[in-house]
Amino acid sequence: MDIASHPSRRRFVVGTLGLTAAALTARRARADKPRIRIGQIGTGHAHAAGKLSTIRKFADDYELVGVVEPDAGRAAAMSTRKPYDGVPFITEEQLFNTKGLQAVAVETDVAQLVPTAQRCIDAGFPIHLDKPAGSTLPPTVALHESAQHRKLIIQMGYMLRYNPAFTFMMQALRDGWIGEPFELHAVMSKAVGDGSRKELAAFPGGSMFELGCHLIDSAVYAMGKPDAVTPYVHNTQPQKDTLADNCLAVFDYAKASATIRSSLVEVEGFKRRQFTICGDHGTIDVRPLESGVVQLALDKPRGDYKKGYQEVKFKTGGRYDGDFTDLAAVLRGEKDYAWSHDHDIAVHETLLRASAMPLT
Repeated sequence: MDIASHPSRRRFVVGTLGLTAAALTARRARADKPRIRIGQIGTGHAHAAGKLSTIRKFADDYELVGVVEPDAGRAAAMSTRKPYDGVPFITEEQLFNTKGLQAVAVETDVAQLVPTAQRCIDAGFPIHLDKPAGSTLPPTVALHESAQHRKLIIQMGYMLRYNPAFTFMMQALRDGWIGEPFELHAVMSKAVGDGSRKELAAFPGGSMFELGCHLIDSAVYAMGKPDAVTPYVHNTQPQKDTLADNCLAVFDYAKASATIRSSLVEVEGFKRRQFTICGDHGTIDVRPLESGVVQLALDKPRGDYKKGYQEVKFKTGGRYDGDFTDLAAVLRGEKDYAWSHDHDIAVHETLLRASAMPLT
């Protein structure tokens, strides 16, 4: 596995490192530029409110023109809640006909994500698309092919892409600090109530499909698309439902293996979320995932870091800050987008295999 020459990893490092120390300075420098007109379709996704809140927070970059919610009852309920308070609710037709519209955030229920995204791309708009990208592969491939033909970006909402600890990890991999990776181990779990179990049981991939997608996105960046995927999908509470609430996927590579675990029954699961890569010259262990804390082990000094184990801490901001800071920079032509359509297709294929879900 040639870490330094992996093309998507080079794009990742170039694209994301520019969002760390310089991100706020660059955003302030753009304050005198016209704001990007953006709308959101859907309020049903688990991340919908957080994404809208982030868009509104970055008022120097974005002008929110409105939110589309076809369900009138849901729209009425949401209009009284933060961050929807004071936001215009409009139709999809009104959104697409908004003069100067430059981007759309797609935040529908999971089943409607890809069909809605396709309508946005067909209408000529770049999108931020939440995860996971559909329950089969062909519509996702068609979506990316349409976007590529129109030269439009699809920014997937995998939430570890802009995390500073993961940016550091990819830089260290690129620079060869930990050598040739031979092991990747990642866990993303939590405990959910019966109501959430019922909703998540709609997809046979369960926890892996819902949570594991974030880990798989980073794993494919770090190690490439696996040669083979073996899923283990289990239900620990069959007396309640059919939810696959305890999942493991094993990825096989020529010189390495990876394990991705995700459950929906782990007490205090957030605190044990982790992502670890071991190479023949060192180890990088991010735990908990969004803490900004990295345990770094090196066989000799590298850069500013010493031989042996040491803790490295990074300042973290809002979960989605990096997404929308980067999106603004890309839409303004200030930088290239770091993730390719081919990468996103490879991630989704790998996710479906890891979730024991059919590709077609």
